[in-house]
Amino acid sequence: MNILILGGTVFLGIQLVNSALKRNHNVTIFNRGKRNPDIFPDVEKLIGDRAGDLEALKGRTFDAVIDTSGHLPGNVRNSAEILKDSGHYTFISSISAYKDFSKNGMNESAETGVLTDGNTEVMTMENYGALKVLCENAVSEVFGERALNIRPGLIVGENDWSDRFTYWIHRINQGGKVLVPESKNYHTQFVDVKDLADWIIKMSEEKKSGLYNATGPDYPLTMEEFMKSCQKVSEKDSELVWVDEKFILDENVAPWTELPLWVPKEEQGVNNVDISKAIKDGLKFRPLEETLRDTLKFDKSRKDYTLKTGLKADREAEILKKWLIG
Repeated sequence: MNILILGGTVFLGIQLVNSALKRNHNVTIFNRGKRNPDIFPDVEKLIGDRAGDLEALKGRTFDAVIDTSGHLPGNVRNSAEILKDSGHYTFISSISAYKDFSKNGMNESAETGVLTDGNTEVMTMENYGALKVLCENAVSEVFGERALNIRPGLIVGENDWSDRFTYWIHRINQGGKVLVPESKNYHTQFVDVKDLADWIIKMSEEKKSGLYNATGPDYPLTMEEFMKSCQKVSEKDSELVWVDEKFILDENVAPWTELPLWVPKEEQGVNNVDISKAIKDGLKFRPLEETLRDTLKFDKSRKDYTLKTGLKADREAEILKKWLIG
């Protein structure tokens, strides 16, 4: 197939290109040419800006389009309209599209967020999910039954720029006492970027349509099991200090950002999304330890780098001291 990837030089885009090339597809990427411009020297590169400069896409058609970089519905609609004669369009959305994460087991029919301020021109943390829903709608309106909307959960692994998953294997690999939320039986969900990319390419090949949640793994993974896997992969000795959830919240620790993967009990739906539809259509998962090893290797390759996410060392030490003194 001839595949166009809108994006293609960052995180998921990189793995989509790798997966498509591995499966002998012809790949073209469209982006601004500003991030990793020298990557994939043998791949056709179209330079433009989906916020206004789509000239390079005019008159082009592809067997499949994969949109990894759409956040604003107007921009997504413009791209889809220009490419409407292409065979198939996949839009990468987010499970943030759902409205109420107090509910566990949400499938693709669950209620989604609604834009309340009418602002479709600027993305914020508050309107991110609702804008993704509008982007999905735009793609579906243009491509109809040729549209595939995928809602990933947290995407993790090699080249993860967010550091949310990376924080834990990074911190545990530093050794010593590690603050972890005492929510051992809470579930956590995420998907390895390579597994997600391989599945998206497969879905494009099969011209699948509709809406899919896409996170993992394919079994209930508890926070305790996750942390112990980090310890197993780690090269250092560490001690997990399980700290009470109320104590953590009273210390104004931000769930998901300062302590990634963890959210309070009333928001656990974000880590308990129903992915049975994606699994039925072939989403597969590599072993957790493989993802952790890949992530640790990537993390160690970044010299003199400060993680963007997670507790700072002095803040962690301060909270641990208070907790252990009692």
